[in-house]
Amino acid sequence: MRARSHTFLSALTRAAAIHHGRKTATATAATPPSRRYEHGRSGSESSAGNGRGVLLFVLLIAQLMVILDITAVNIALPSLAKDLQLTGSNVSWTITSYSLIFGSLLLFGGRAADLLGRRRMFLTGLGIFTASSFASAMAGTAATLFAARAGQGLGAAMLSPAALAIIMTAFQGNQRAKALAAWGAVGGAGAAIGVLVGGLLTEYADWRTIFYVNLPVAAALAIAALRIVPADTQKPRWRGLDLSGAVLATTSLGAIVFAITQGQSAGWTSLQTLLVGLGGLAGLAGFAALERRANAPLLRIERLADRAVGGGLFLMLAAAGSIFGLFLLSSLYLQNVLGMGPLATGLAFIPLALAAGIGAHAAGHIVNRHGVRGPLTGAFVITAAGMTLLAHVGETGSYLRDVLPGMLVAGLGLGSAVVSVSIAILTGARHEETGMISGLNATGHEIGGTIGIAIFSTIAAGTGILAGPHAAAGISHAFIAAALLASVAGLVALAVLPTARHFVPKLRLNPLAMPAH
Repeated sequence: MRARSHTFLSALTRAAAIHHGRKTATATAATPPSRRYEHGRSGSESSAGNGRGVLLFVLLIAQLMVILDITAVNIALPSLAKDLQLTGSNVSWTITSYSLIFGSLLLFGGRAADLLGRRRMFLTGLGIFTASSFASAMAGTAATLFAARAGQGLGAAMLSPAALAIIMTAFQGNQRAKALAAWGAVGGAGAAIGVLVGGLLTEYADWRTIFYVNLPVAAALAIAALRIVPADTQKPRWRGLDLSGAVLATTSLGAIVFAITQGQSAGWTSLQTLLVGLGGLAGLAGFAALERRANAPLLRIERLADRAVGGGLFLMLAAAGSIFGLFLLSSLYLQNVLGMGPLATGLAFIPLALAAGIGAHAAGHIVNRHGVRGPLTGAFVITAAGMTLLAHVGETGSYLRDVLPGMLVAGLGLGSAVVSVSIAILTGARHEETGMISGLNATGHEIGGTIGIAIFSTIAAGTGILAGPHAAAGISHAFIAAALLASVAGLVALAVLPTARHFVPKLRLNPLAMPAH
């Protein structure tokens, strides 16, 4: 049972490798002719094999839909906040209620796909995601929207890992490598597509259309999945899910995020803030104790003692928090201060996405030659410089003079940082635990983004104003905080990660983390 429970996690490893420009031995190994022949002859797998292109298209569209509901909503935030009368740091819960549930349940969703059935979990997650999208579109109050967005996160945490697991079972050899490359490309392009889609729909229709558009897409995906996704042949197995660990981790992280977002209004030393925040930290400690005793833990806590894994996780939290914060703060400034429309704002983010892509592509080549310590330190220094430039935004600023230069510099640094961190974490993992560590890496990305949005939105709302020219001061303060975070992350990378002399030989012996040229 434990071996099967790591199927999704192993898939995450290979997907992360392909996504970050790396190859895996498993993904590139040729499938023997006899194996290919048997695969083509085996019942439901035969029908799936005949429509592999359609199957891959369905799974990629499902993943794209999950990604878009983070980036597209960023562009719609000002319109959404005005319609639902959201103020201060409460605006951030539109995103964090989704990313918090999605990130904290990602490992659990992968385990559930292995034990309960991949198609079952894909369709169940799709159903929950669709129903929650409708509820989000119909929301008349902030509380209703936040609850619906949390439902979307739950559906995404079930749907996304199940889709990846289906790819791993339906494709073999070089076809699997190509499928995983396409999966990674969707993840990378999702940010650029999301800001454009969000801008178009919000500009020419309404922010609710971002959620309504999921309904026909999800219906088509469900019909297609019932036809082409191979049926689950085994009965659901409920033992080994570690539901208690997943619930405890999610609740604890939610408490910490709540304490951060409400700290400004309730008071940082108030009883509410201290009880909720410390309760969340105690809950995470309880999660660690629970996982150490579990027979099939979602996460082997002792692996965090490894400097590459534990240090890498902190750096991933910092990098992801900076990325999410950069998108949020820039969107608020462009629309609420400069008065740009949603579509113009979406177009304004395209250079940022391109800069991040360039940084990500360059990182694989640089790390292969110079290890991770120097490149990661440099990446965070570049990020800090970009955030410092953005901190100069003012009430009478302009996009070309005050936003674009900082966007390009910070995007270049963060694109390089995320890829370099992933390589560091995967290279520091033992072979039999690469799936679990890769899953931790993906979870760290979502949780880091959630905490980053909570922190930066709280700082930006510190002046009490998030709309109008006077909002520039709070947004500037948040960019200063982002620059400080990047600087600290650079120092941590320099102090914790191994030197190139020790890291590069280890990297070249690890095919799961080797950058491809």
